[in-house]
Amino acid sequence: MSRVVQAVGLDVGTSKIRCIIGELSEKGTLDIVGIGEAEAKGMRRGIVTATEAVTDSIRQAVEEAERVSGLEIQKVTINISGEHLRGENKQGVVAVAGAGREITEEDVARAMESASAMSLPAGWEIVERIPQEFIVDGQDGIIEPVGMTGARLESRVHVVTSPSAGRQNLVKAIHNAGLEIEKMTLEPLAAAESTLTDDDKEYGAALVNMGSEITSLMIFERGAVRHTAIFPFGGMYFTRDIAHGLRVSIPEAERIKRNYGCVASFLMDEREKQEIIEITPVGRNEKRGLSKEILCDIMSPRAIELFQHVAHEINLSKRQISSGVVLTGGSVLIRGMVEIAEQVFDAPTRIGVPRSDIFGGLIDEIQTPAWATACGLALASMELQLRTSPSKSAARRVAQWLGIFREKFMTL
Repeated sequence: MSRVVQAVGLDVGTSKIRCIIGELSEKGTLDIVGIGEAEAKGMRRGIVTATEAVTDSIRQAVEEAERVSGLEIQKVTINISGEHLRGENKQGVVAVAGAGREITEEDVARAMESASAMSLPAGWEIVERIPQEFIVDGQDGIIEPVGMTGARLESRVHVVTSPSAGRQNLVKAIHNAGLEIEKMTLEPLAAAESTLTDDDKEYGAALVNMGSEITSLMIFERGAVRHTAIFPFGGMYFTRDIAHGLRVSIPEAERIKRNYGCVASFLMDEREKQEIIEITPVGRNEKRGLSKEILCDIMSPRAIELFQHVAHEINLSKRQISSGVVLTGGSVLIRGMVEIAEQVFDAPTRIGVPRSDIFGGLIDEIQTPAWATACGLALASMELQLRTSPSKSAARRVAQWLGIFREKFMTL
C-alpha cells in the first residue's frame, strides 16, 4: 500500500451506502481507484434509526472499496441529509479592519459570521454556510474580496440549518466503523459539484436529487446556491404503490420497479404495452401475469405528482433556470423520468452523471446518477486536502482548476 489516499467520499443514503476512493492524477483529474456499495440498514429519510445497523452497512461499503483499491482508509467526507434541512439567504455587513483598509481573510470570516447570526430553535444548528457574493463599498458581484481595498464589506450567504441530533447520530455511526470524518457536505451540493458545469451554475440550473425516501432541490444562479428545499418523498413511493396495487411484497415490488418500471406510456409501442410480466402475490405460490401498460398506469401518476411538488417549489423561488433541470439519485433511473420531468417543469431536463472531464480511473463503472453524490463527496475531500497543502504549487494549480477557491470561505 505505497499509494497515498487522496480522497474518500462516503454517501450514506436511506437504501444504499456508497464509497468512492480517488487519487489525483497528473492530468488533474480525480481518478477513481476504489468503489464500494452496500444495502443501507438502520436509516429512514436520511436519519439514523439504528446506529449499529448503519455502522455495519458502512463497514461493508468501505471494505469493498478498500479491496478494489488495495488501500486502507481512515478519513471520509460524508453527506448531510434529512427531511428537516432548511436553507435561507442571509446578508451581513462589517467594517474593514485591515491595515490600509485592505480586506483580509479575517474580515471575510467576520462578514460571514455576521450574515449567519440568527436565532435557531432549540436543538438546531447551522450545518453549512455557502457564500453567494461579497459587496465592497457598494460594488456587488465580488467572489474573492481578499486583497481588495474598501471600508465596508457585505456578504450574502446561503445558510442551511438542521436538528443537531441527526448529525450527531450519523457521526457516531461513522466513528463506530473506525473512521474519522474529514468533512461534511450537503448531499445536493455534492451531487451538483460532480455533475453541473460552471455554465449551469452561472445561467441558472435546478439540481433535483431523488433518493429512496428523500428528494432534495438546490437551485444555482450567478454561480452560487440560491435556494434549497427538501421533500419527504422519493423512489420508495413507486415501490409502495406497486406493492399496494398488485398485492405483492415490498421486495417483489422493488424488483418489478427496477426491472420493468416505466412512468411514460408514450415511450412504449403497442407490442411492448401488452408484454406480460410474471409476478408473485403475497401469500400465494402461483404466479400471475401483468401487462407493462398496467404497471405504467400505476407508476405514471406518482411521477407526475412528485415532480409537481418540486416544480411548485422552483416557481416559489422565483429563480431563472435557463440551463434547465438536472436529475440525480438512484430513483431517477426509472424509465421515462426525464421525459415526464421535462413536461412538468417545462424546462430542459437531463440525467446528471459524474463528469468525465473531472473524474478518471474507474469512472465508467459508475456513470450513473446514483453515484453523483459519492463522487461529489470525494471531490470535496480532494479539494480540502489540496487547500491544506499550499506549499505544493502543482497541487495549488489543480486546486484552482477544480474550483476550490469558490468554496474557500465555506465553513461547517
